Amino acid sequence: MTDYREDFLKKLRDKVERWERETLPKSLSRYPERMERFTTLSGIEVKRIYTPLDIKDTHYLERIGLPGEYPYTRGIHATMYRGRIWTMRMFSGFGTAEDTNKRLKFLVEHGETGLSLAFDYPTLLGIDSDDPMAHGEVGVTGVAVDTLKDMEIIFDGIDLGTVTTNMTINPPAPILYSMYLAVAEKQGVPREKIGGTTQNDPLKEFIAQKSYIFPPEPAVKIAMDLVEYSVKNTPKWNPISISGYHIREAGSTAVQELAFTLADGIAYVRHLVERGHDVDSFAHRLSFFFDSHINFFEEIAKFRAARRMWAKIMKEWFGAKKERSLWLRFHTQTAGVSLTAQQPYNNIVRTAIEALAAVLGGTQSLHTNALDEPYRVPSEFAAKIALRTQQIIAYETGVADVVDPLAGSYYVEWLTNKIEEEAWRYIERIERMGGMIEAVRKGYPQKELTEASYRFQREVEEGIRKIVGVNIFTEEDEEEIRNVPLLDIDPNEVEERQIRRLREVKRSRDNTRVETTLNNLRDAARKGENIVPYILEAVKAYATEGEIMNVLKEVYGVWTEPIIY
Repeated sequence: MTDYREDFLKKLRDKVERWERETLPKSLSRYPERMERFTTLSGIEVKRIYTPLDIKDTHYLERIGLPGEYPYTRGIHATMYRGRIWTMRMFSGFGTAEDTNKRLKFLVEHGETGLSLAFDYPTLLGIDSDDPMAHGEVGVTGVAVDTLKDMEIIFDGIDLGTVTTNMTINPPAPILYSMYLAVAEKQGVPREKIGGTTQNDPLKEFIAQKSYIFPPEPAVKIAMDLVEYSVKNTPKWNPISISGYHIREAGSTAVQELAFTLADGIAYVRHLVERGHDVDSFAHRLSFFFDSHINFFEEIAKFRAARRMWAKIMKEWFGAKKERSLWLRFHTQTAGVSLTAQQPYNNIVRTAIEALAAVLGGTQSLHTNALDEPYRVPSEFAAKIALRTQQIIAYETGVADVVDPLAGSYYVEWLTNKIEEEAWRYIERIERMGGMIEAVRKGYPQKELTEASYRFQREVEEGIRKIVGVNIFTEEDEEEIRNVPLLDIDPNEVEERQIRRLREVKRSRDNTRVETTLNNLRDAARKGENIVPYILEAVKAYATEGEIMNVLKEVYGVWTEPIIY
């Protein structure tokens, strides 16, 4: 049964066949097509035109529906941006805590509606700034955080009861979450008012970002400890942001990004259900994080397919009953890998197009990249342009005035179906392997990413994929960034300042108390208990991130990635 009458479809099919015989050849003789084969970035072949014939098997009420209703293809809220504009977050964090505090206040002053915190690589890896391995990296790609003292300075003068904060942190996520809680407590903010997100997604670290520390099983256990603790104690916090962004930035296609992200989510839900939790007790606090790349319609279709797939997974696979358990709530970031050092002002255009795709796809929050990111951490000037890009989309273009305005487009609906179909194939393959943890152990998603990345790079080098300023419309005298005060970070100065503060904290704290809290954490980890309450006590005693992580490494071990041929 189809939503279209059979006599209409027959008449349309005849019309299309006549158009292909009579009208199309005339046009092709005058204007030959630019390529023999047109594809999306995922390699999905794109036809010249799409008609109801391409979506004749799509039942509107079952597959598309209405906004705010199952299967949520058109959005999780009935009014979407007519009621509330998405949260605007700019990725912030560099140097010391004082530097980052200043940047956060600058962005809030210029209209940012949610904070987003980036950490330097030593912090991401759970090592202190005075560790020899941290030398040269302290405060370079994000803010350095060693102890609660740093977090106190970052949020000095910022009321944690009135803002939400996204923290891009993974293996040490329970530590940074605990620091945030401790700062809120010092500010007198009740836990039920604390809002924000910890990325806390270990599986994608093995697949893409590679800042893993623990082996897969304990890594997932630690992450789910945070989910379990947060759901009970900070009801407005998103304790996990299941991330496709880093998978995409590592070279995946849109289809792979979607499939691997949802497969990670399935693994986490299974783990919590196996712990004895009812799915409806935690599912409403799961959130997602996607990339918005440059292939406009493919990204919009990906977001629509993601909502529909996750709703089906939660309802049919896990038996979720509550409406909010079926929602796929997601943050989006424009594609960092699409930015070019060549002709850098083109990056403003790329970011605007990618941000528009995220909005038309129904994102709940959005980060727009800055034009100078191929060079270094964004300057205030470039960060403000990126923020203004979102504000112009929100308040000038009219795209936020209609819910899912591209619904019903024959191409968009066909592409949404096609991406979903291809993503299910990946998920089914992963399920046959025993789930995502086992697939990671076997190196399956890692291998798929490597091959996809290689294919894309080869297509760029062969000129099949056109990138303006890189392999098309290039210039002998490359345009440089002019009149933009690029942000200069002196890593030696930052490192010296950070180590000085770290030493002062160690000197002034109660080291007996620190040792006690670390011993208690070690015992709890060995017993298989939820470790978050013990980390919180250690954080409050001003134990360092490195000291806490060393205890966990001692208990859980560290991961060495297998060689994949």
